[in-house]
Amino acid sequence: MSHSLLKAVQLRVGYQHKALGGAIDLALHEGEVLALLGPNGSGKTTLFRTLLGLLKPVSGTVYLLDKALNTYSRRQIAQLAAYVPQAQIGSFDFTVEEMVIMGRYAAIGRFSQPSNKDRHIALACLRQLGIEQLANASYMRISGGQRQLVLIARALTQNAKILVLDEPTASLDFANQILVLDSICQLRAQGMAILLCTHQPEHALQVADRVALYNHGEIQTQGKAQDMLTVENLAQLYGLTSMQIKAHFKVQTKVDG
Repeated sequence: MSHSLLKAVQLRVGYQHKALGGAIDLALHEGEVLALLGPNGSGKTTLFRTLLGLLKPVSGTVYLLDKALNTYSRRQIAQLAAYVPQAQIGSFDFTVEEMVIMGRYAAIGRFSQPSNKDRHIALACLRQLGIEQLANASYMRISGGQRQLVLIARALTQNAKILVLDEPTASLDFANQILVLDSICQLRAQGMAILLCTHQPEHALQVADRVALYNHGEIQTQGKAQDMLTVENLAQLYGLTSMQIKAHFKVQTKVDG
């Protein structure tokens, strides 16, 4: 197994010193995709915010590159772990290039002016994802999948080793889902460590090396994607019957039972 970049040890997450669930042990390694699956309200966002240092753990420790997360500044964390939210249209009509350059603030400071070097980095990240031609386009006028790729490009400008993706294919049509999933696979091949949450088990099966099934603020089980995404596991996780799961996944591999 490759080197662990992000690790949670006996981590309990929650609010106001009240834990949502039991202790979590989790590790994200270089060059892998780890997918978190769980129903709405299971605490996935709380876990992500804790892993990124935006919330304090109730107990336990998060390690980033083998150092306790609480020893880093916010700027240092942003330089190592980039967060990619769900794509939103937004209220300001920035160009795609301007949106991507915003990712450089972790390196240059929020009130500094981007240099030519920063612009070159932004264009290189757009090129890496195959959307350089959108540089001068309005972020508000491109497709949902393209907006998601722009947010990923913005994260890449941070030169982070880790990408944390919040439901990267949510609300996207089929073609745009493929664009985003293909890009995730390309980034993994380049050695990035990617943690994502999704409501689509078939997407996790397509891109993830490992899957963690998460509910009530704790991990129920985790392991290789093909071993985790079974009818029985998904039925238990989402409170459905095996027949309901099988009826939904008629042409999936392991998920088909």
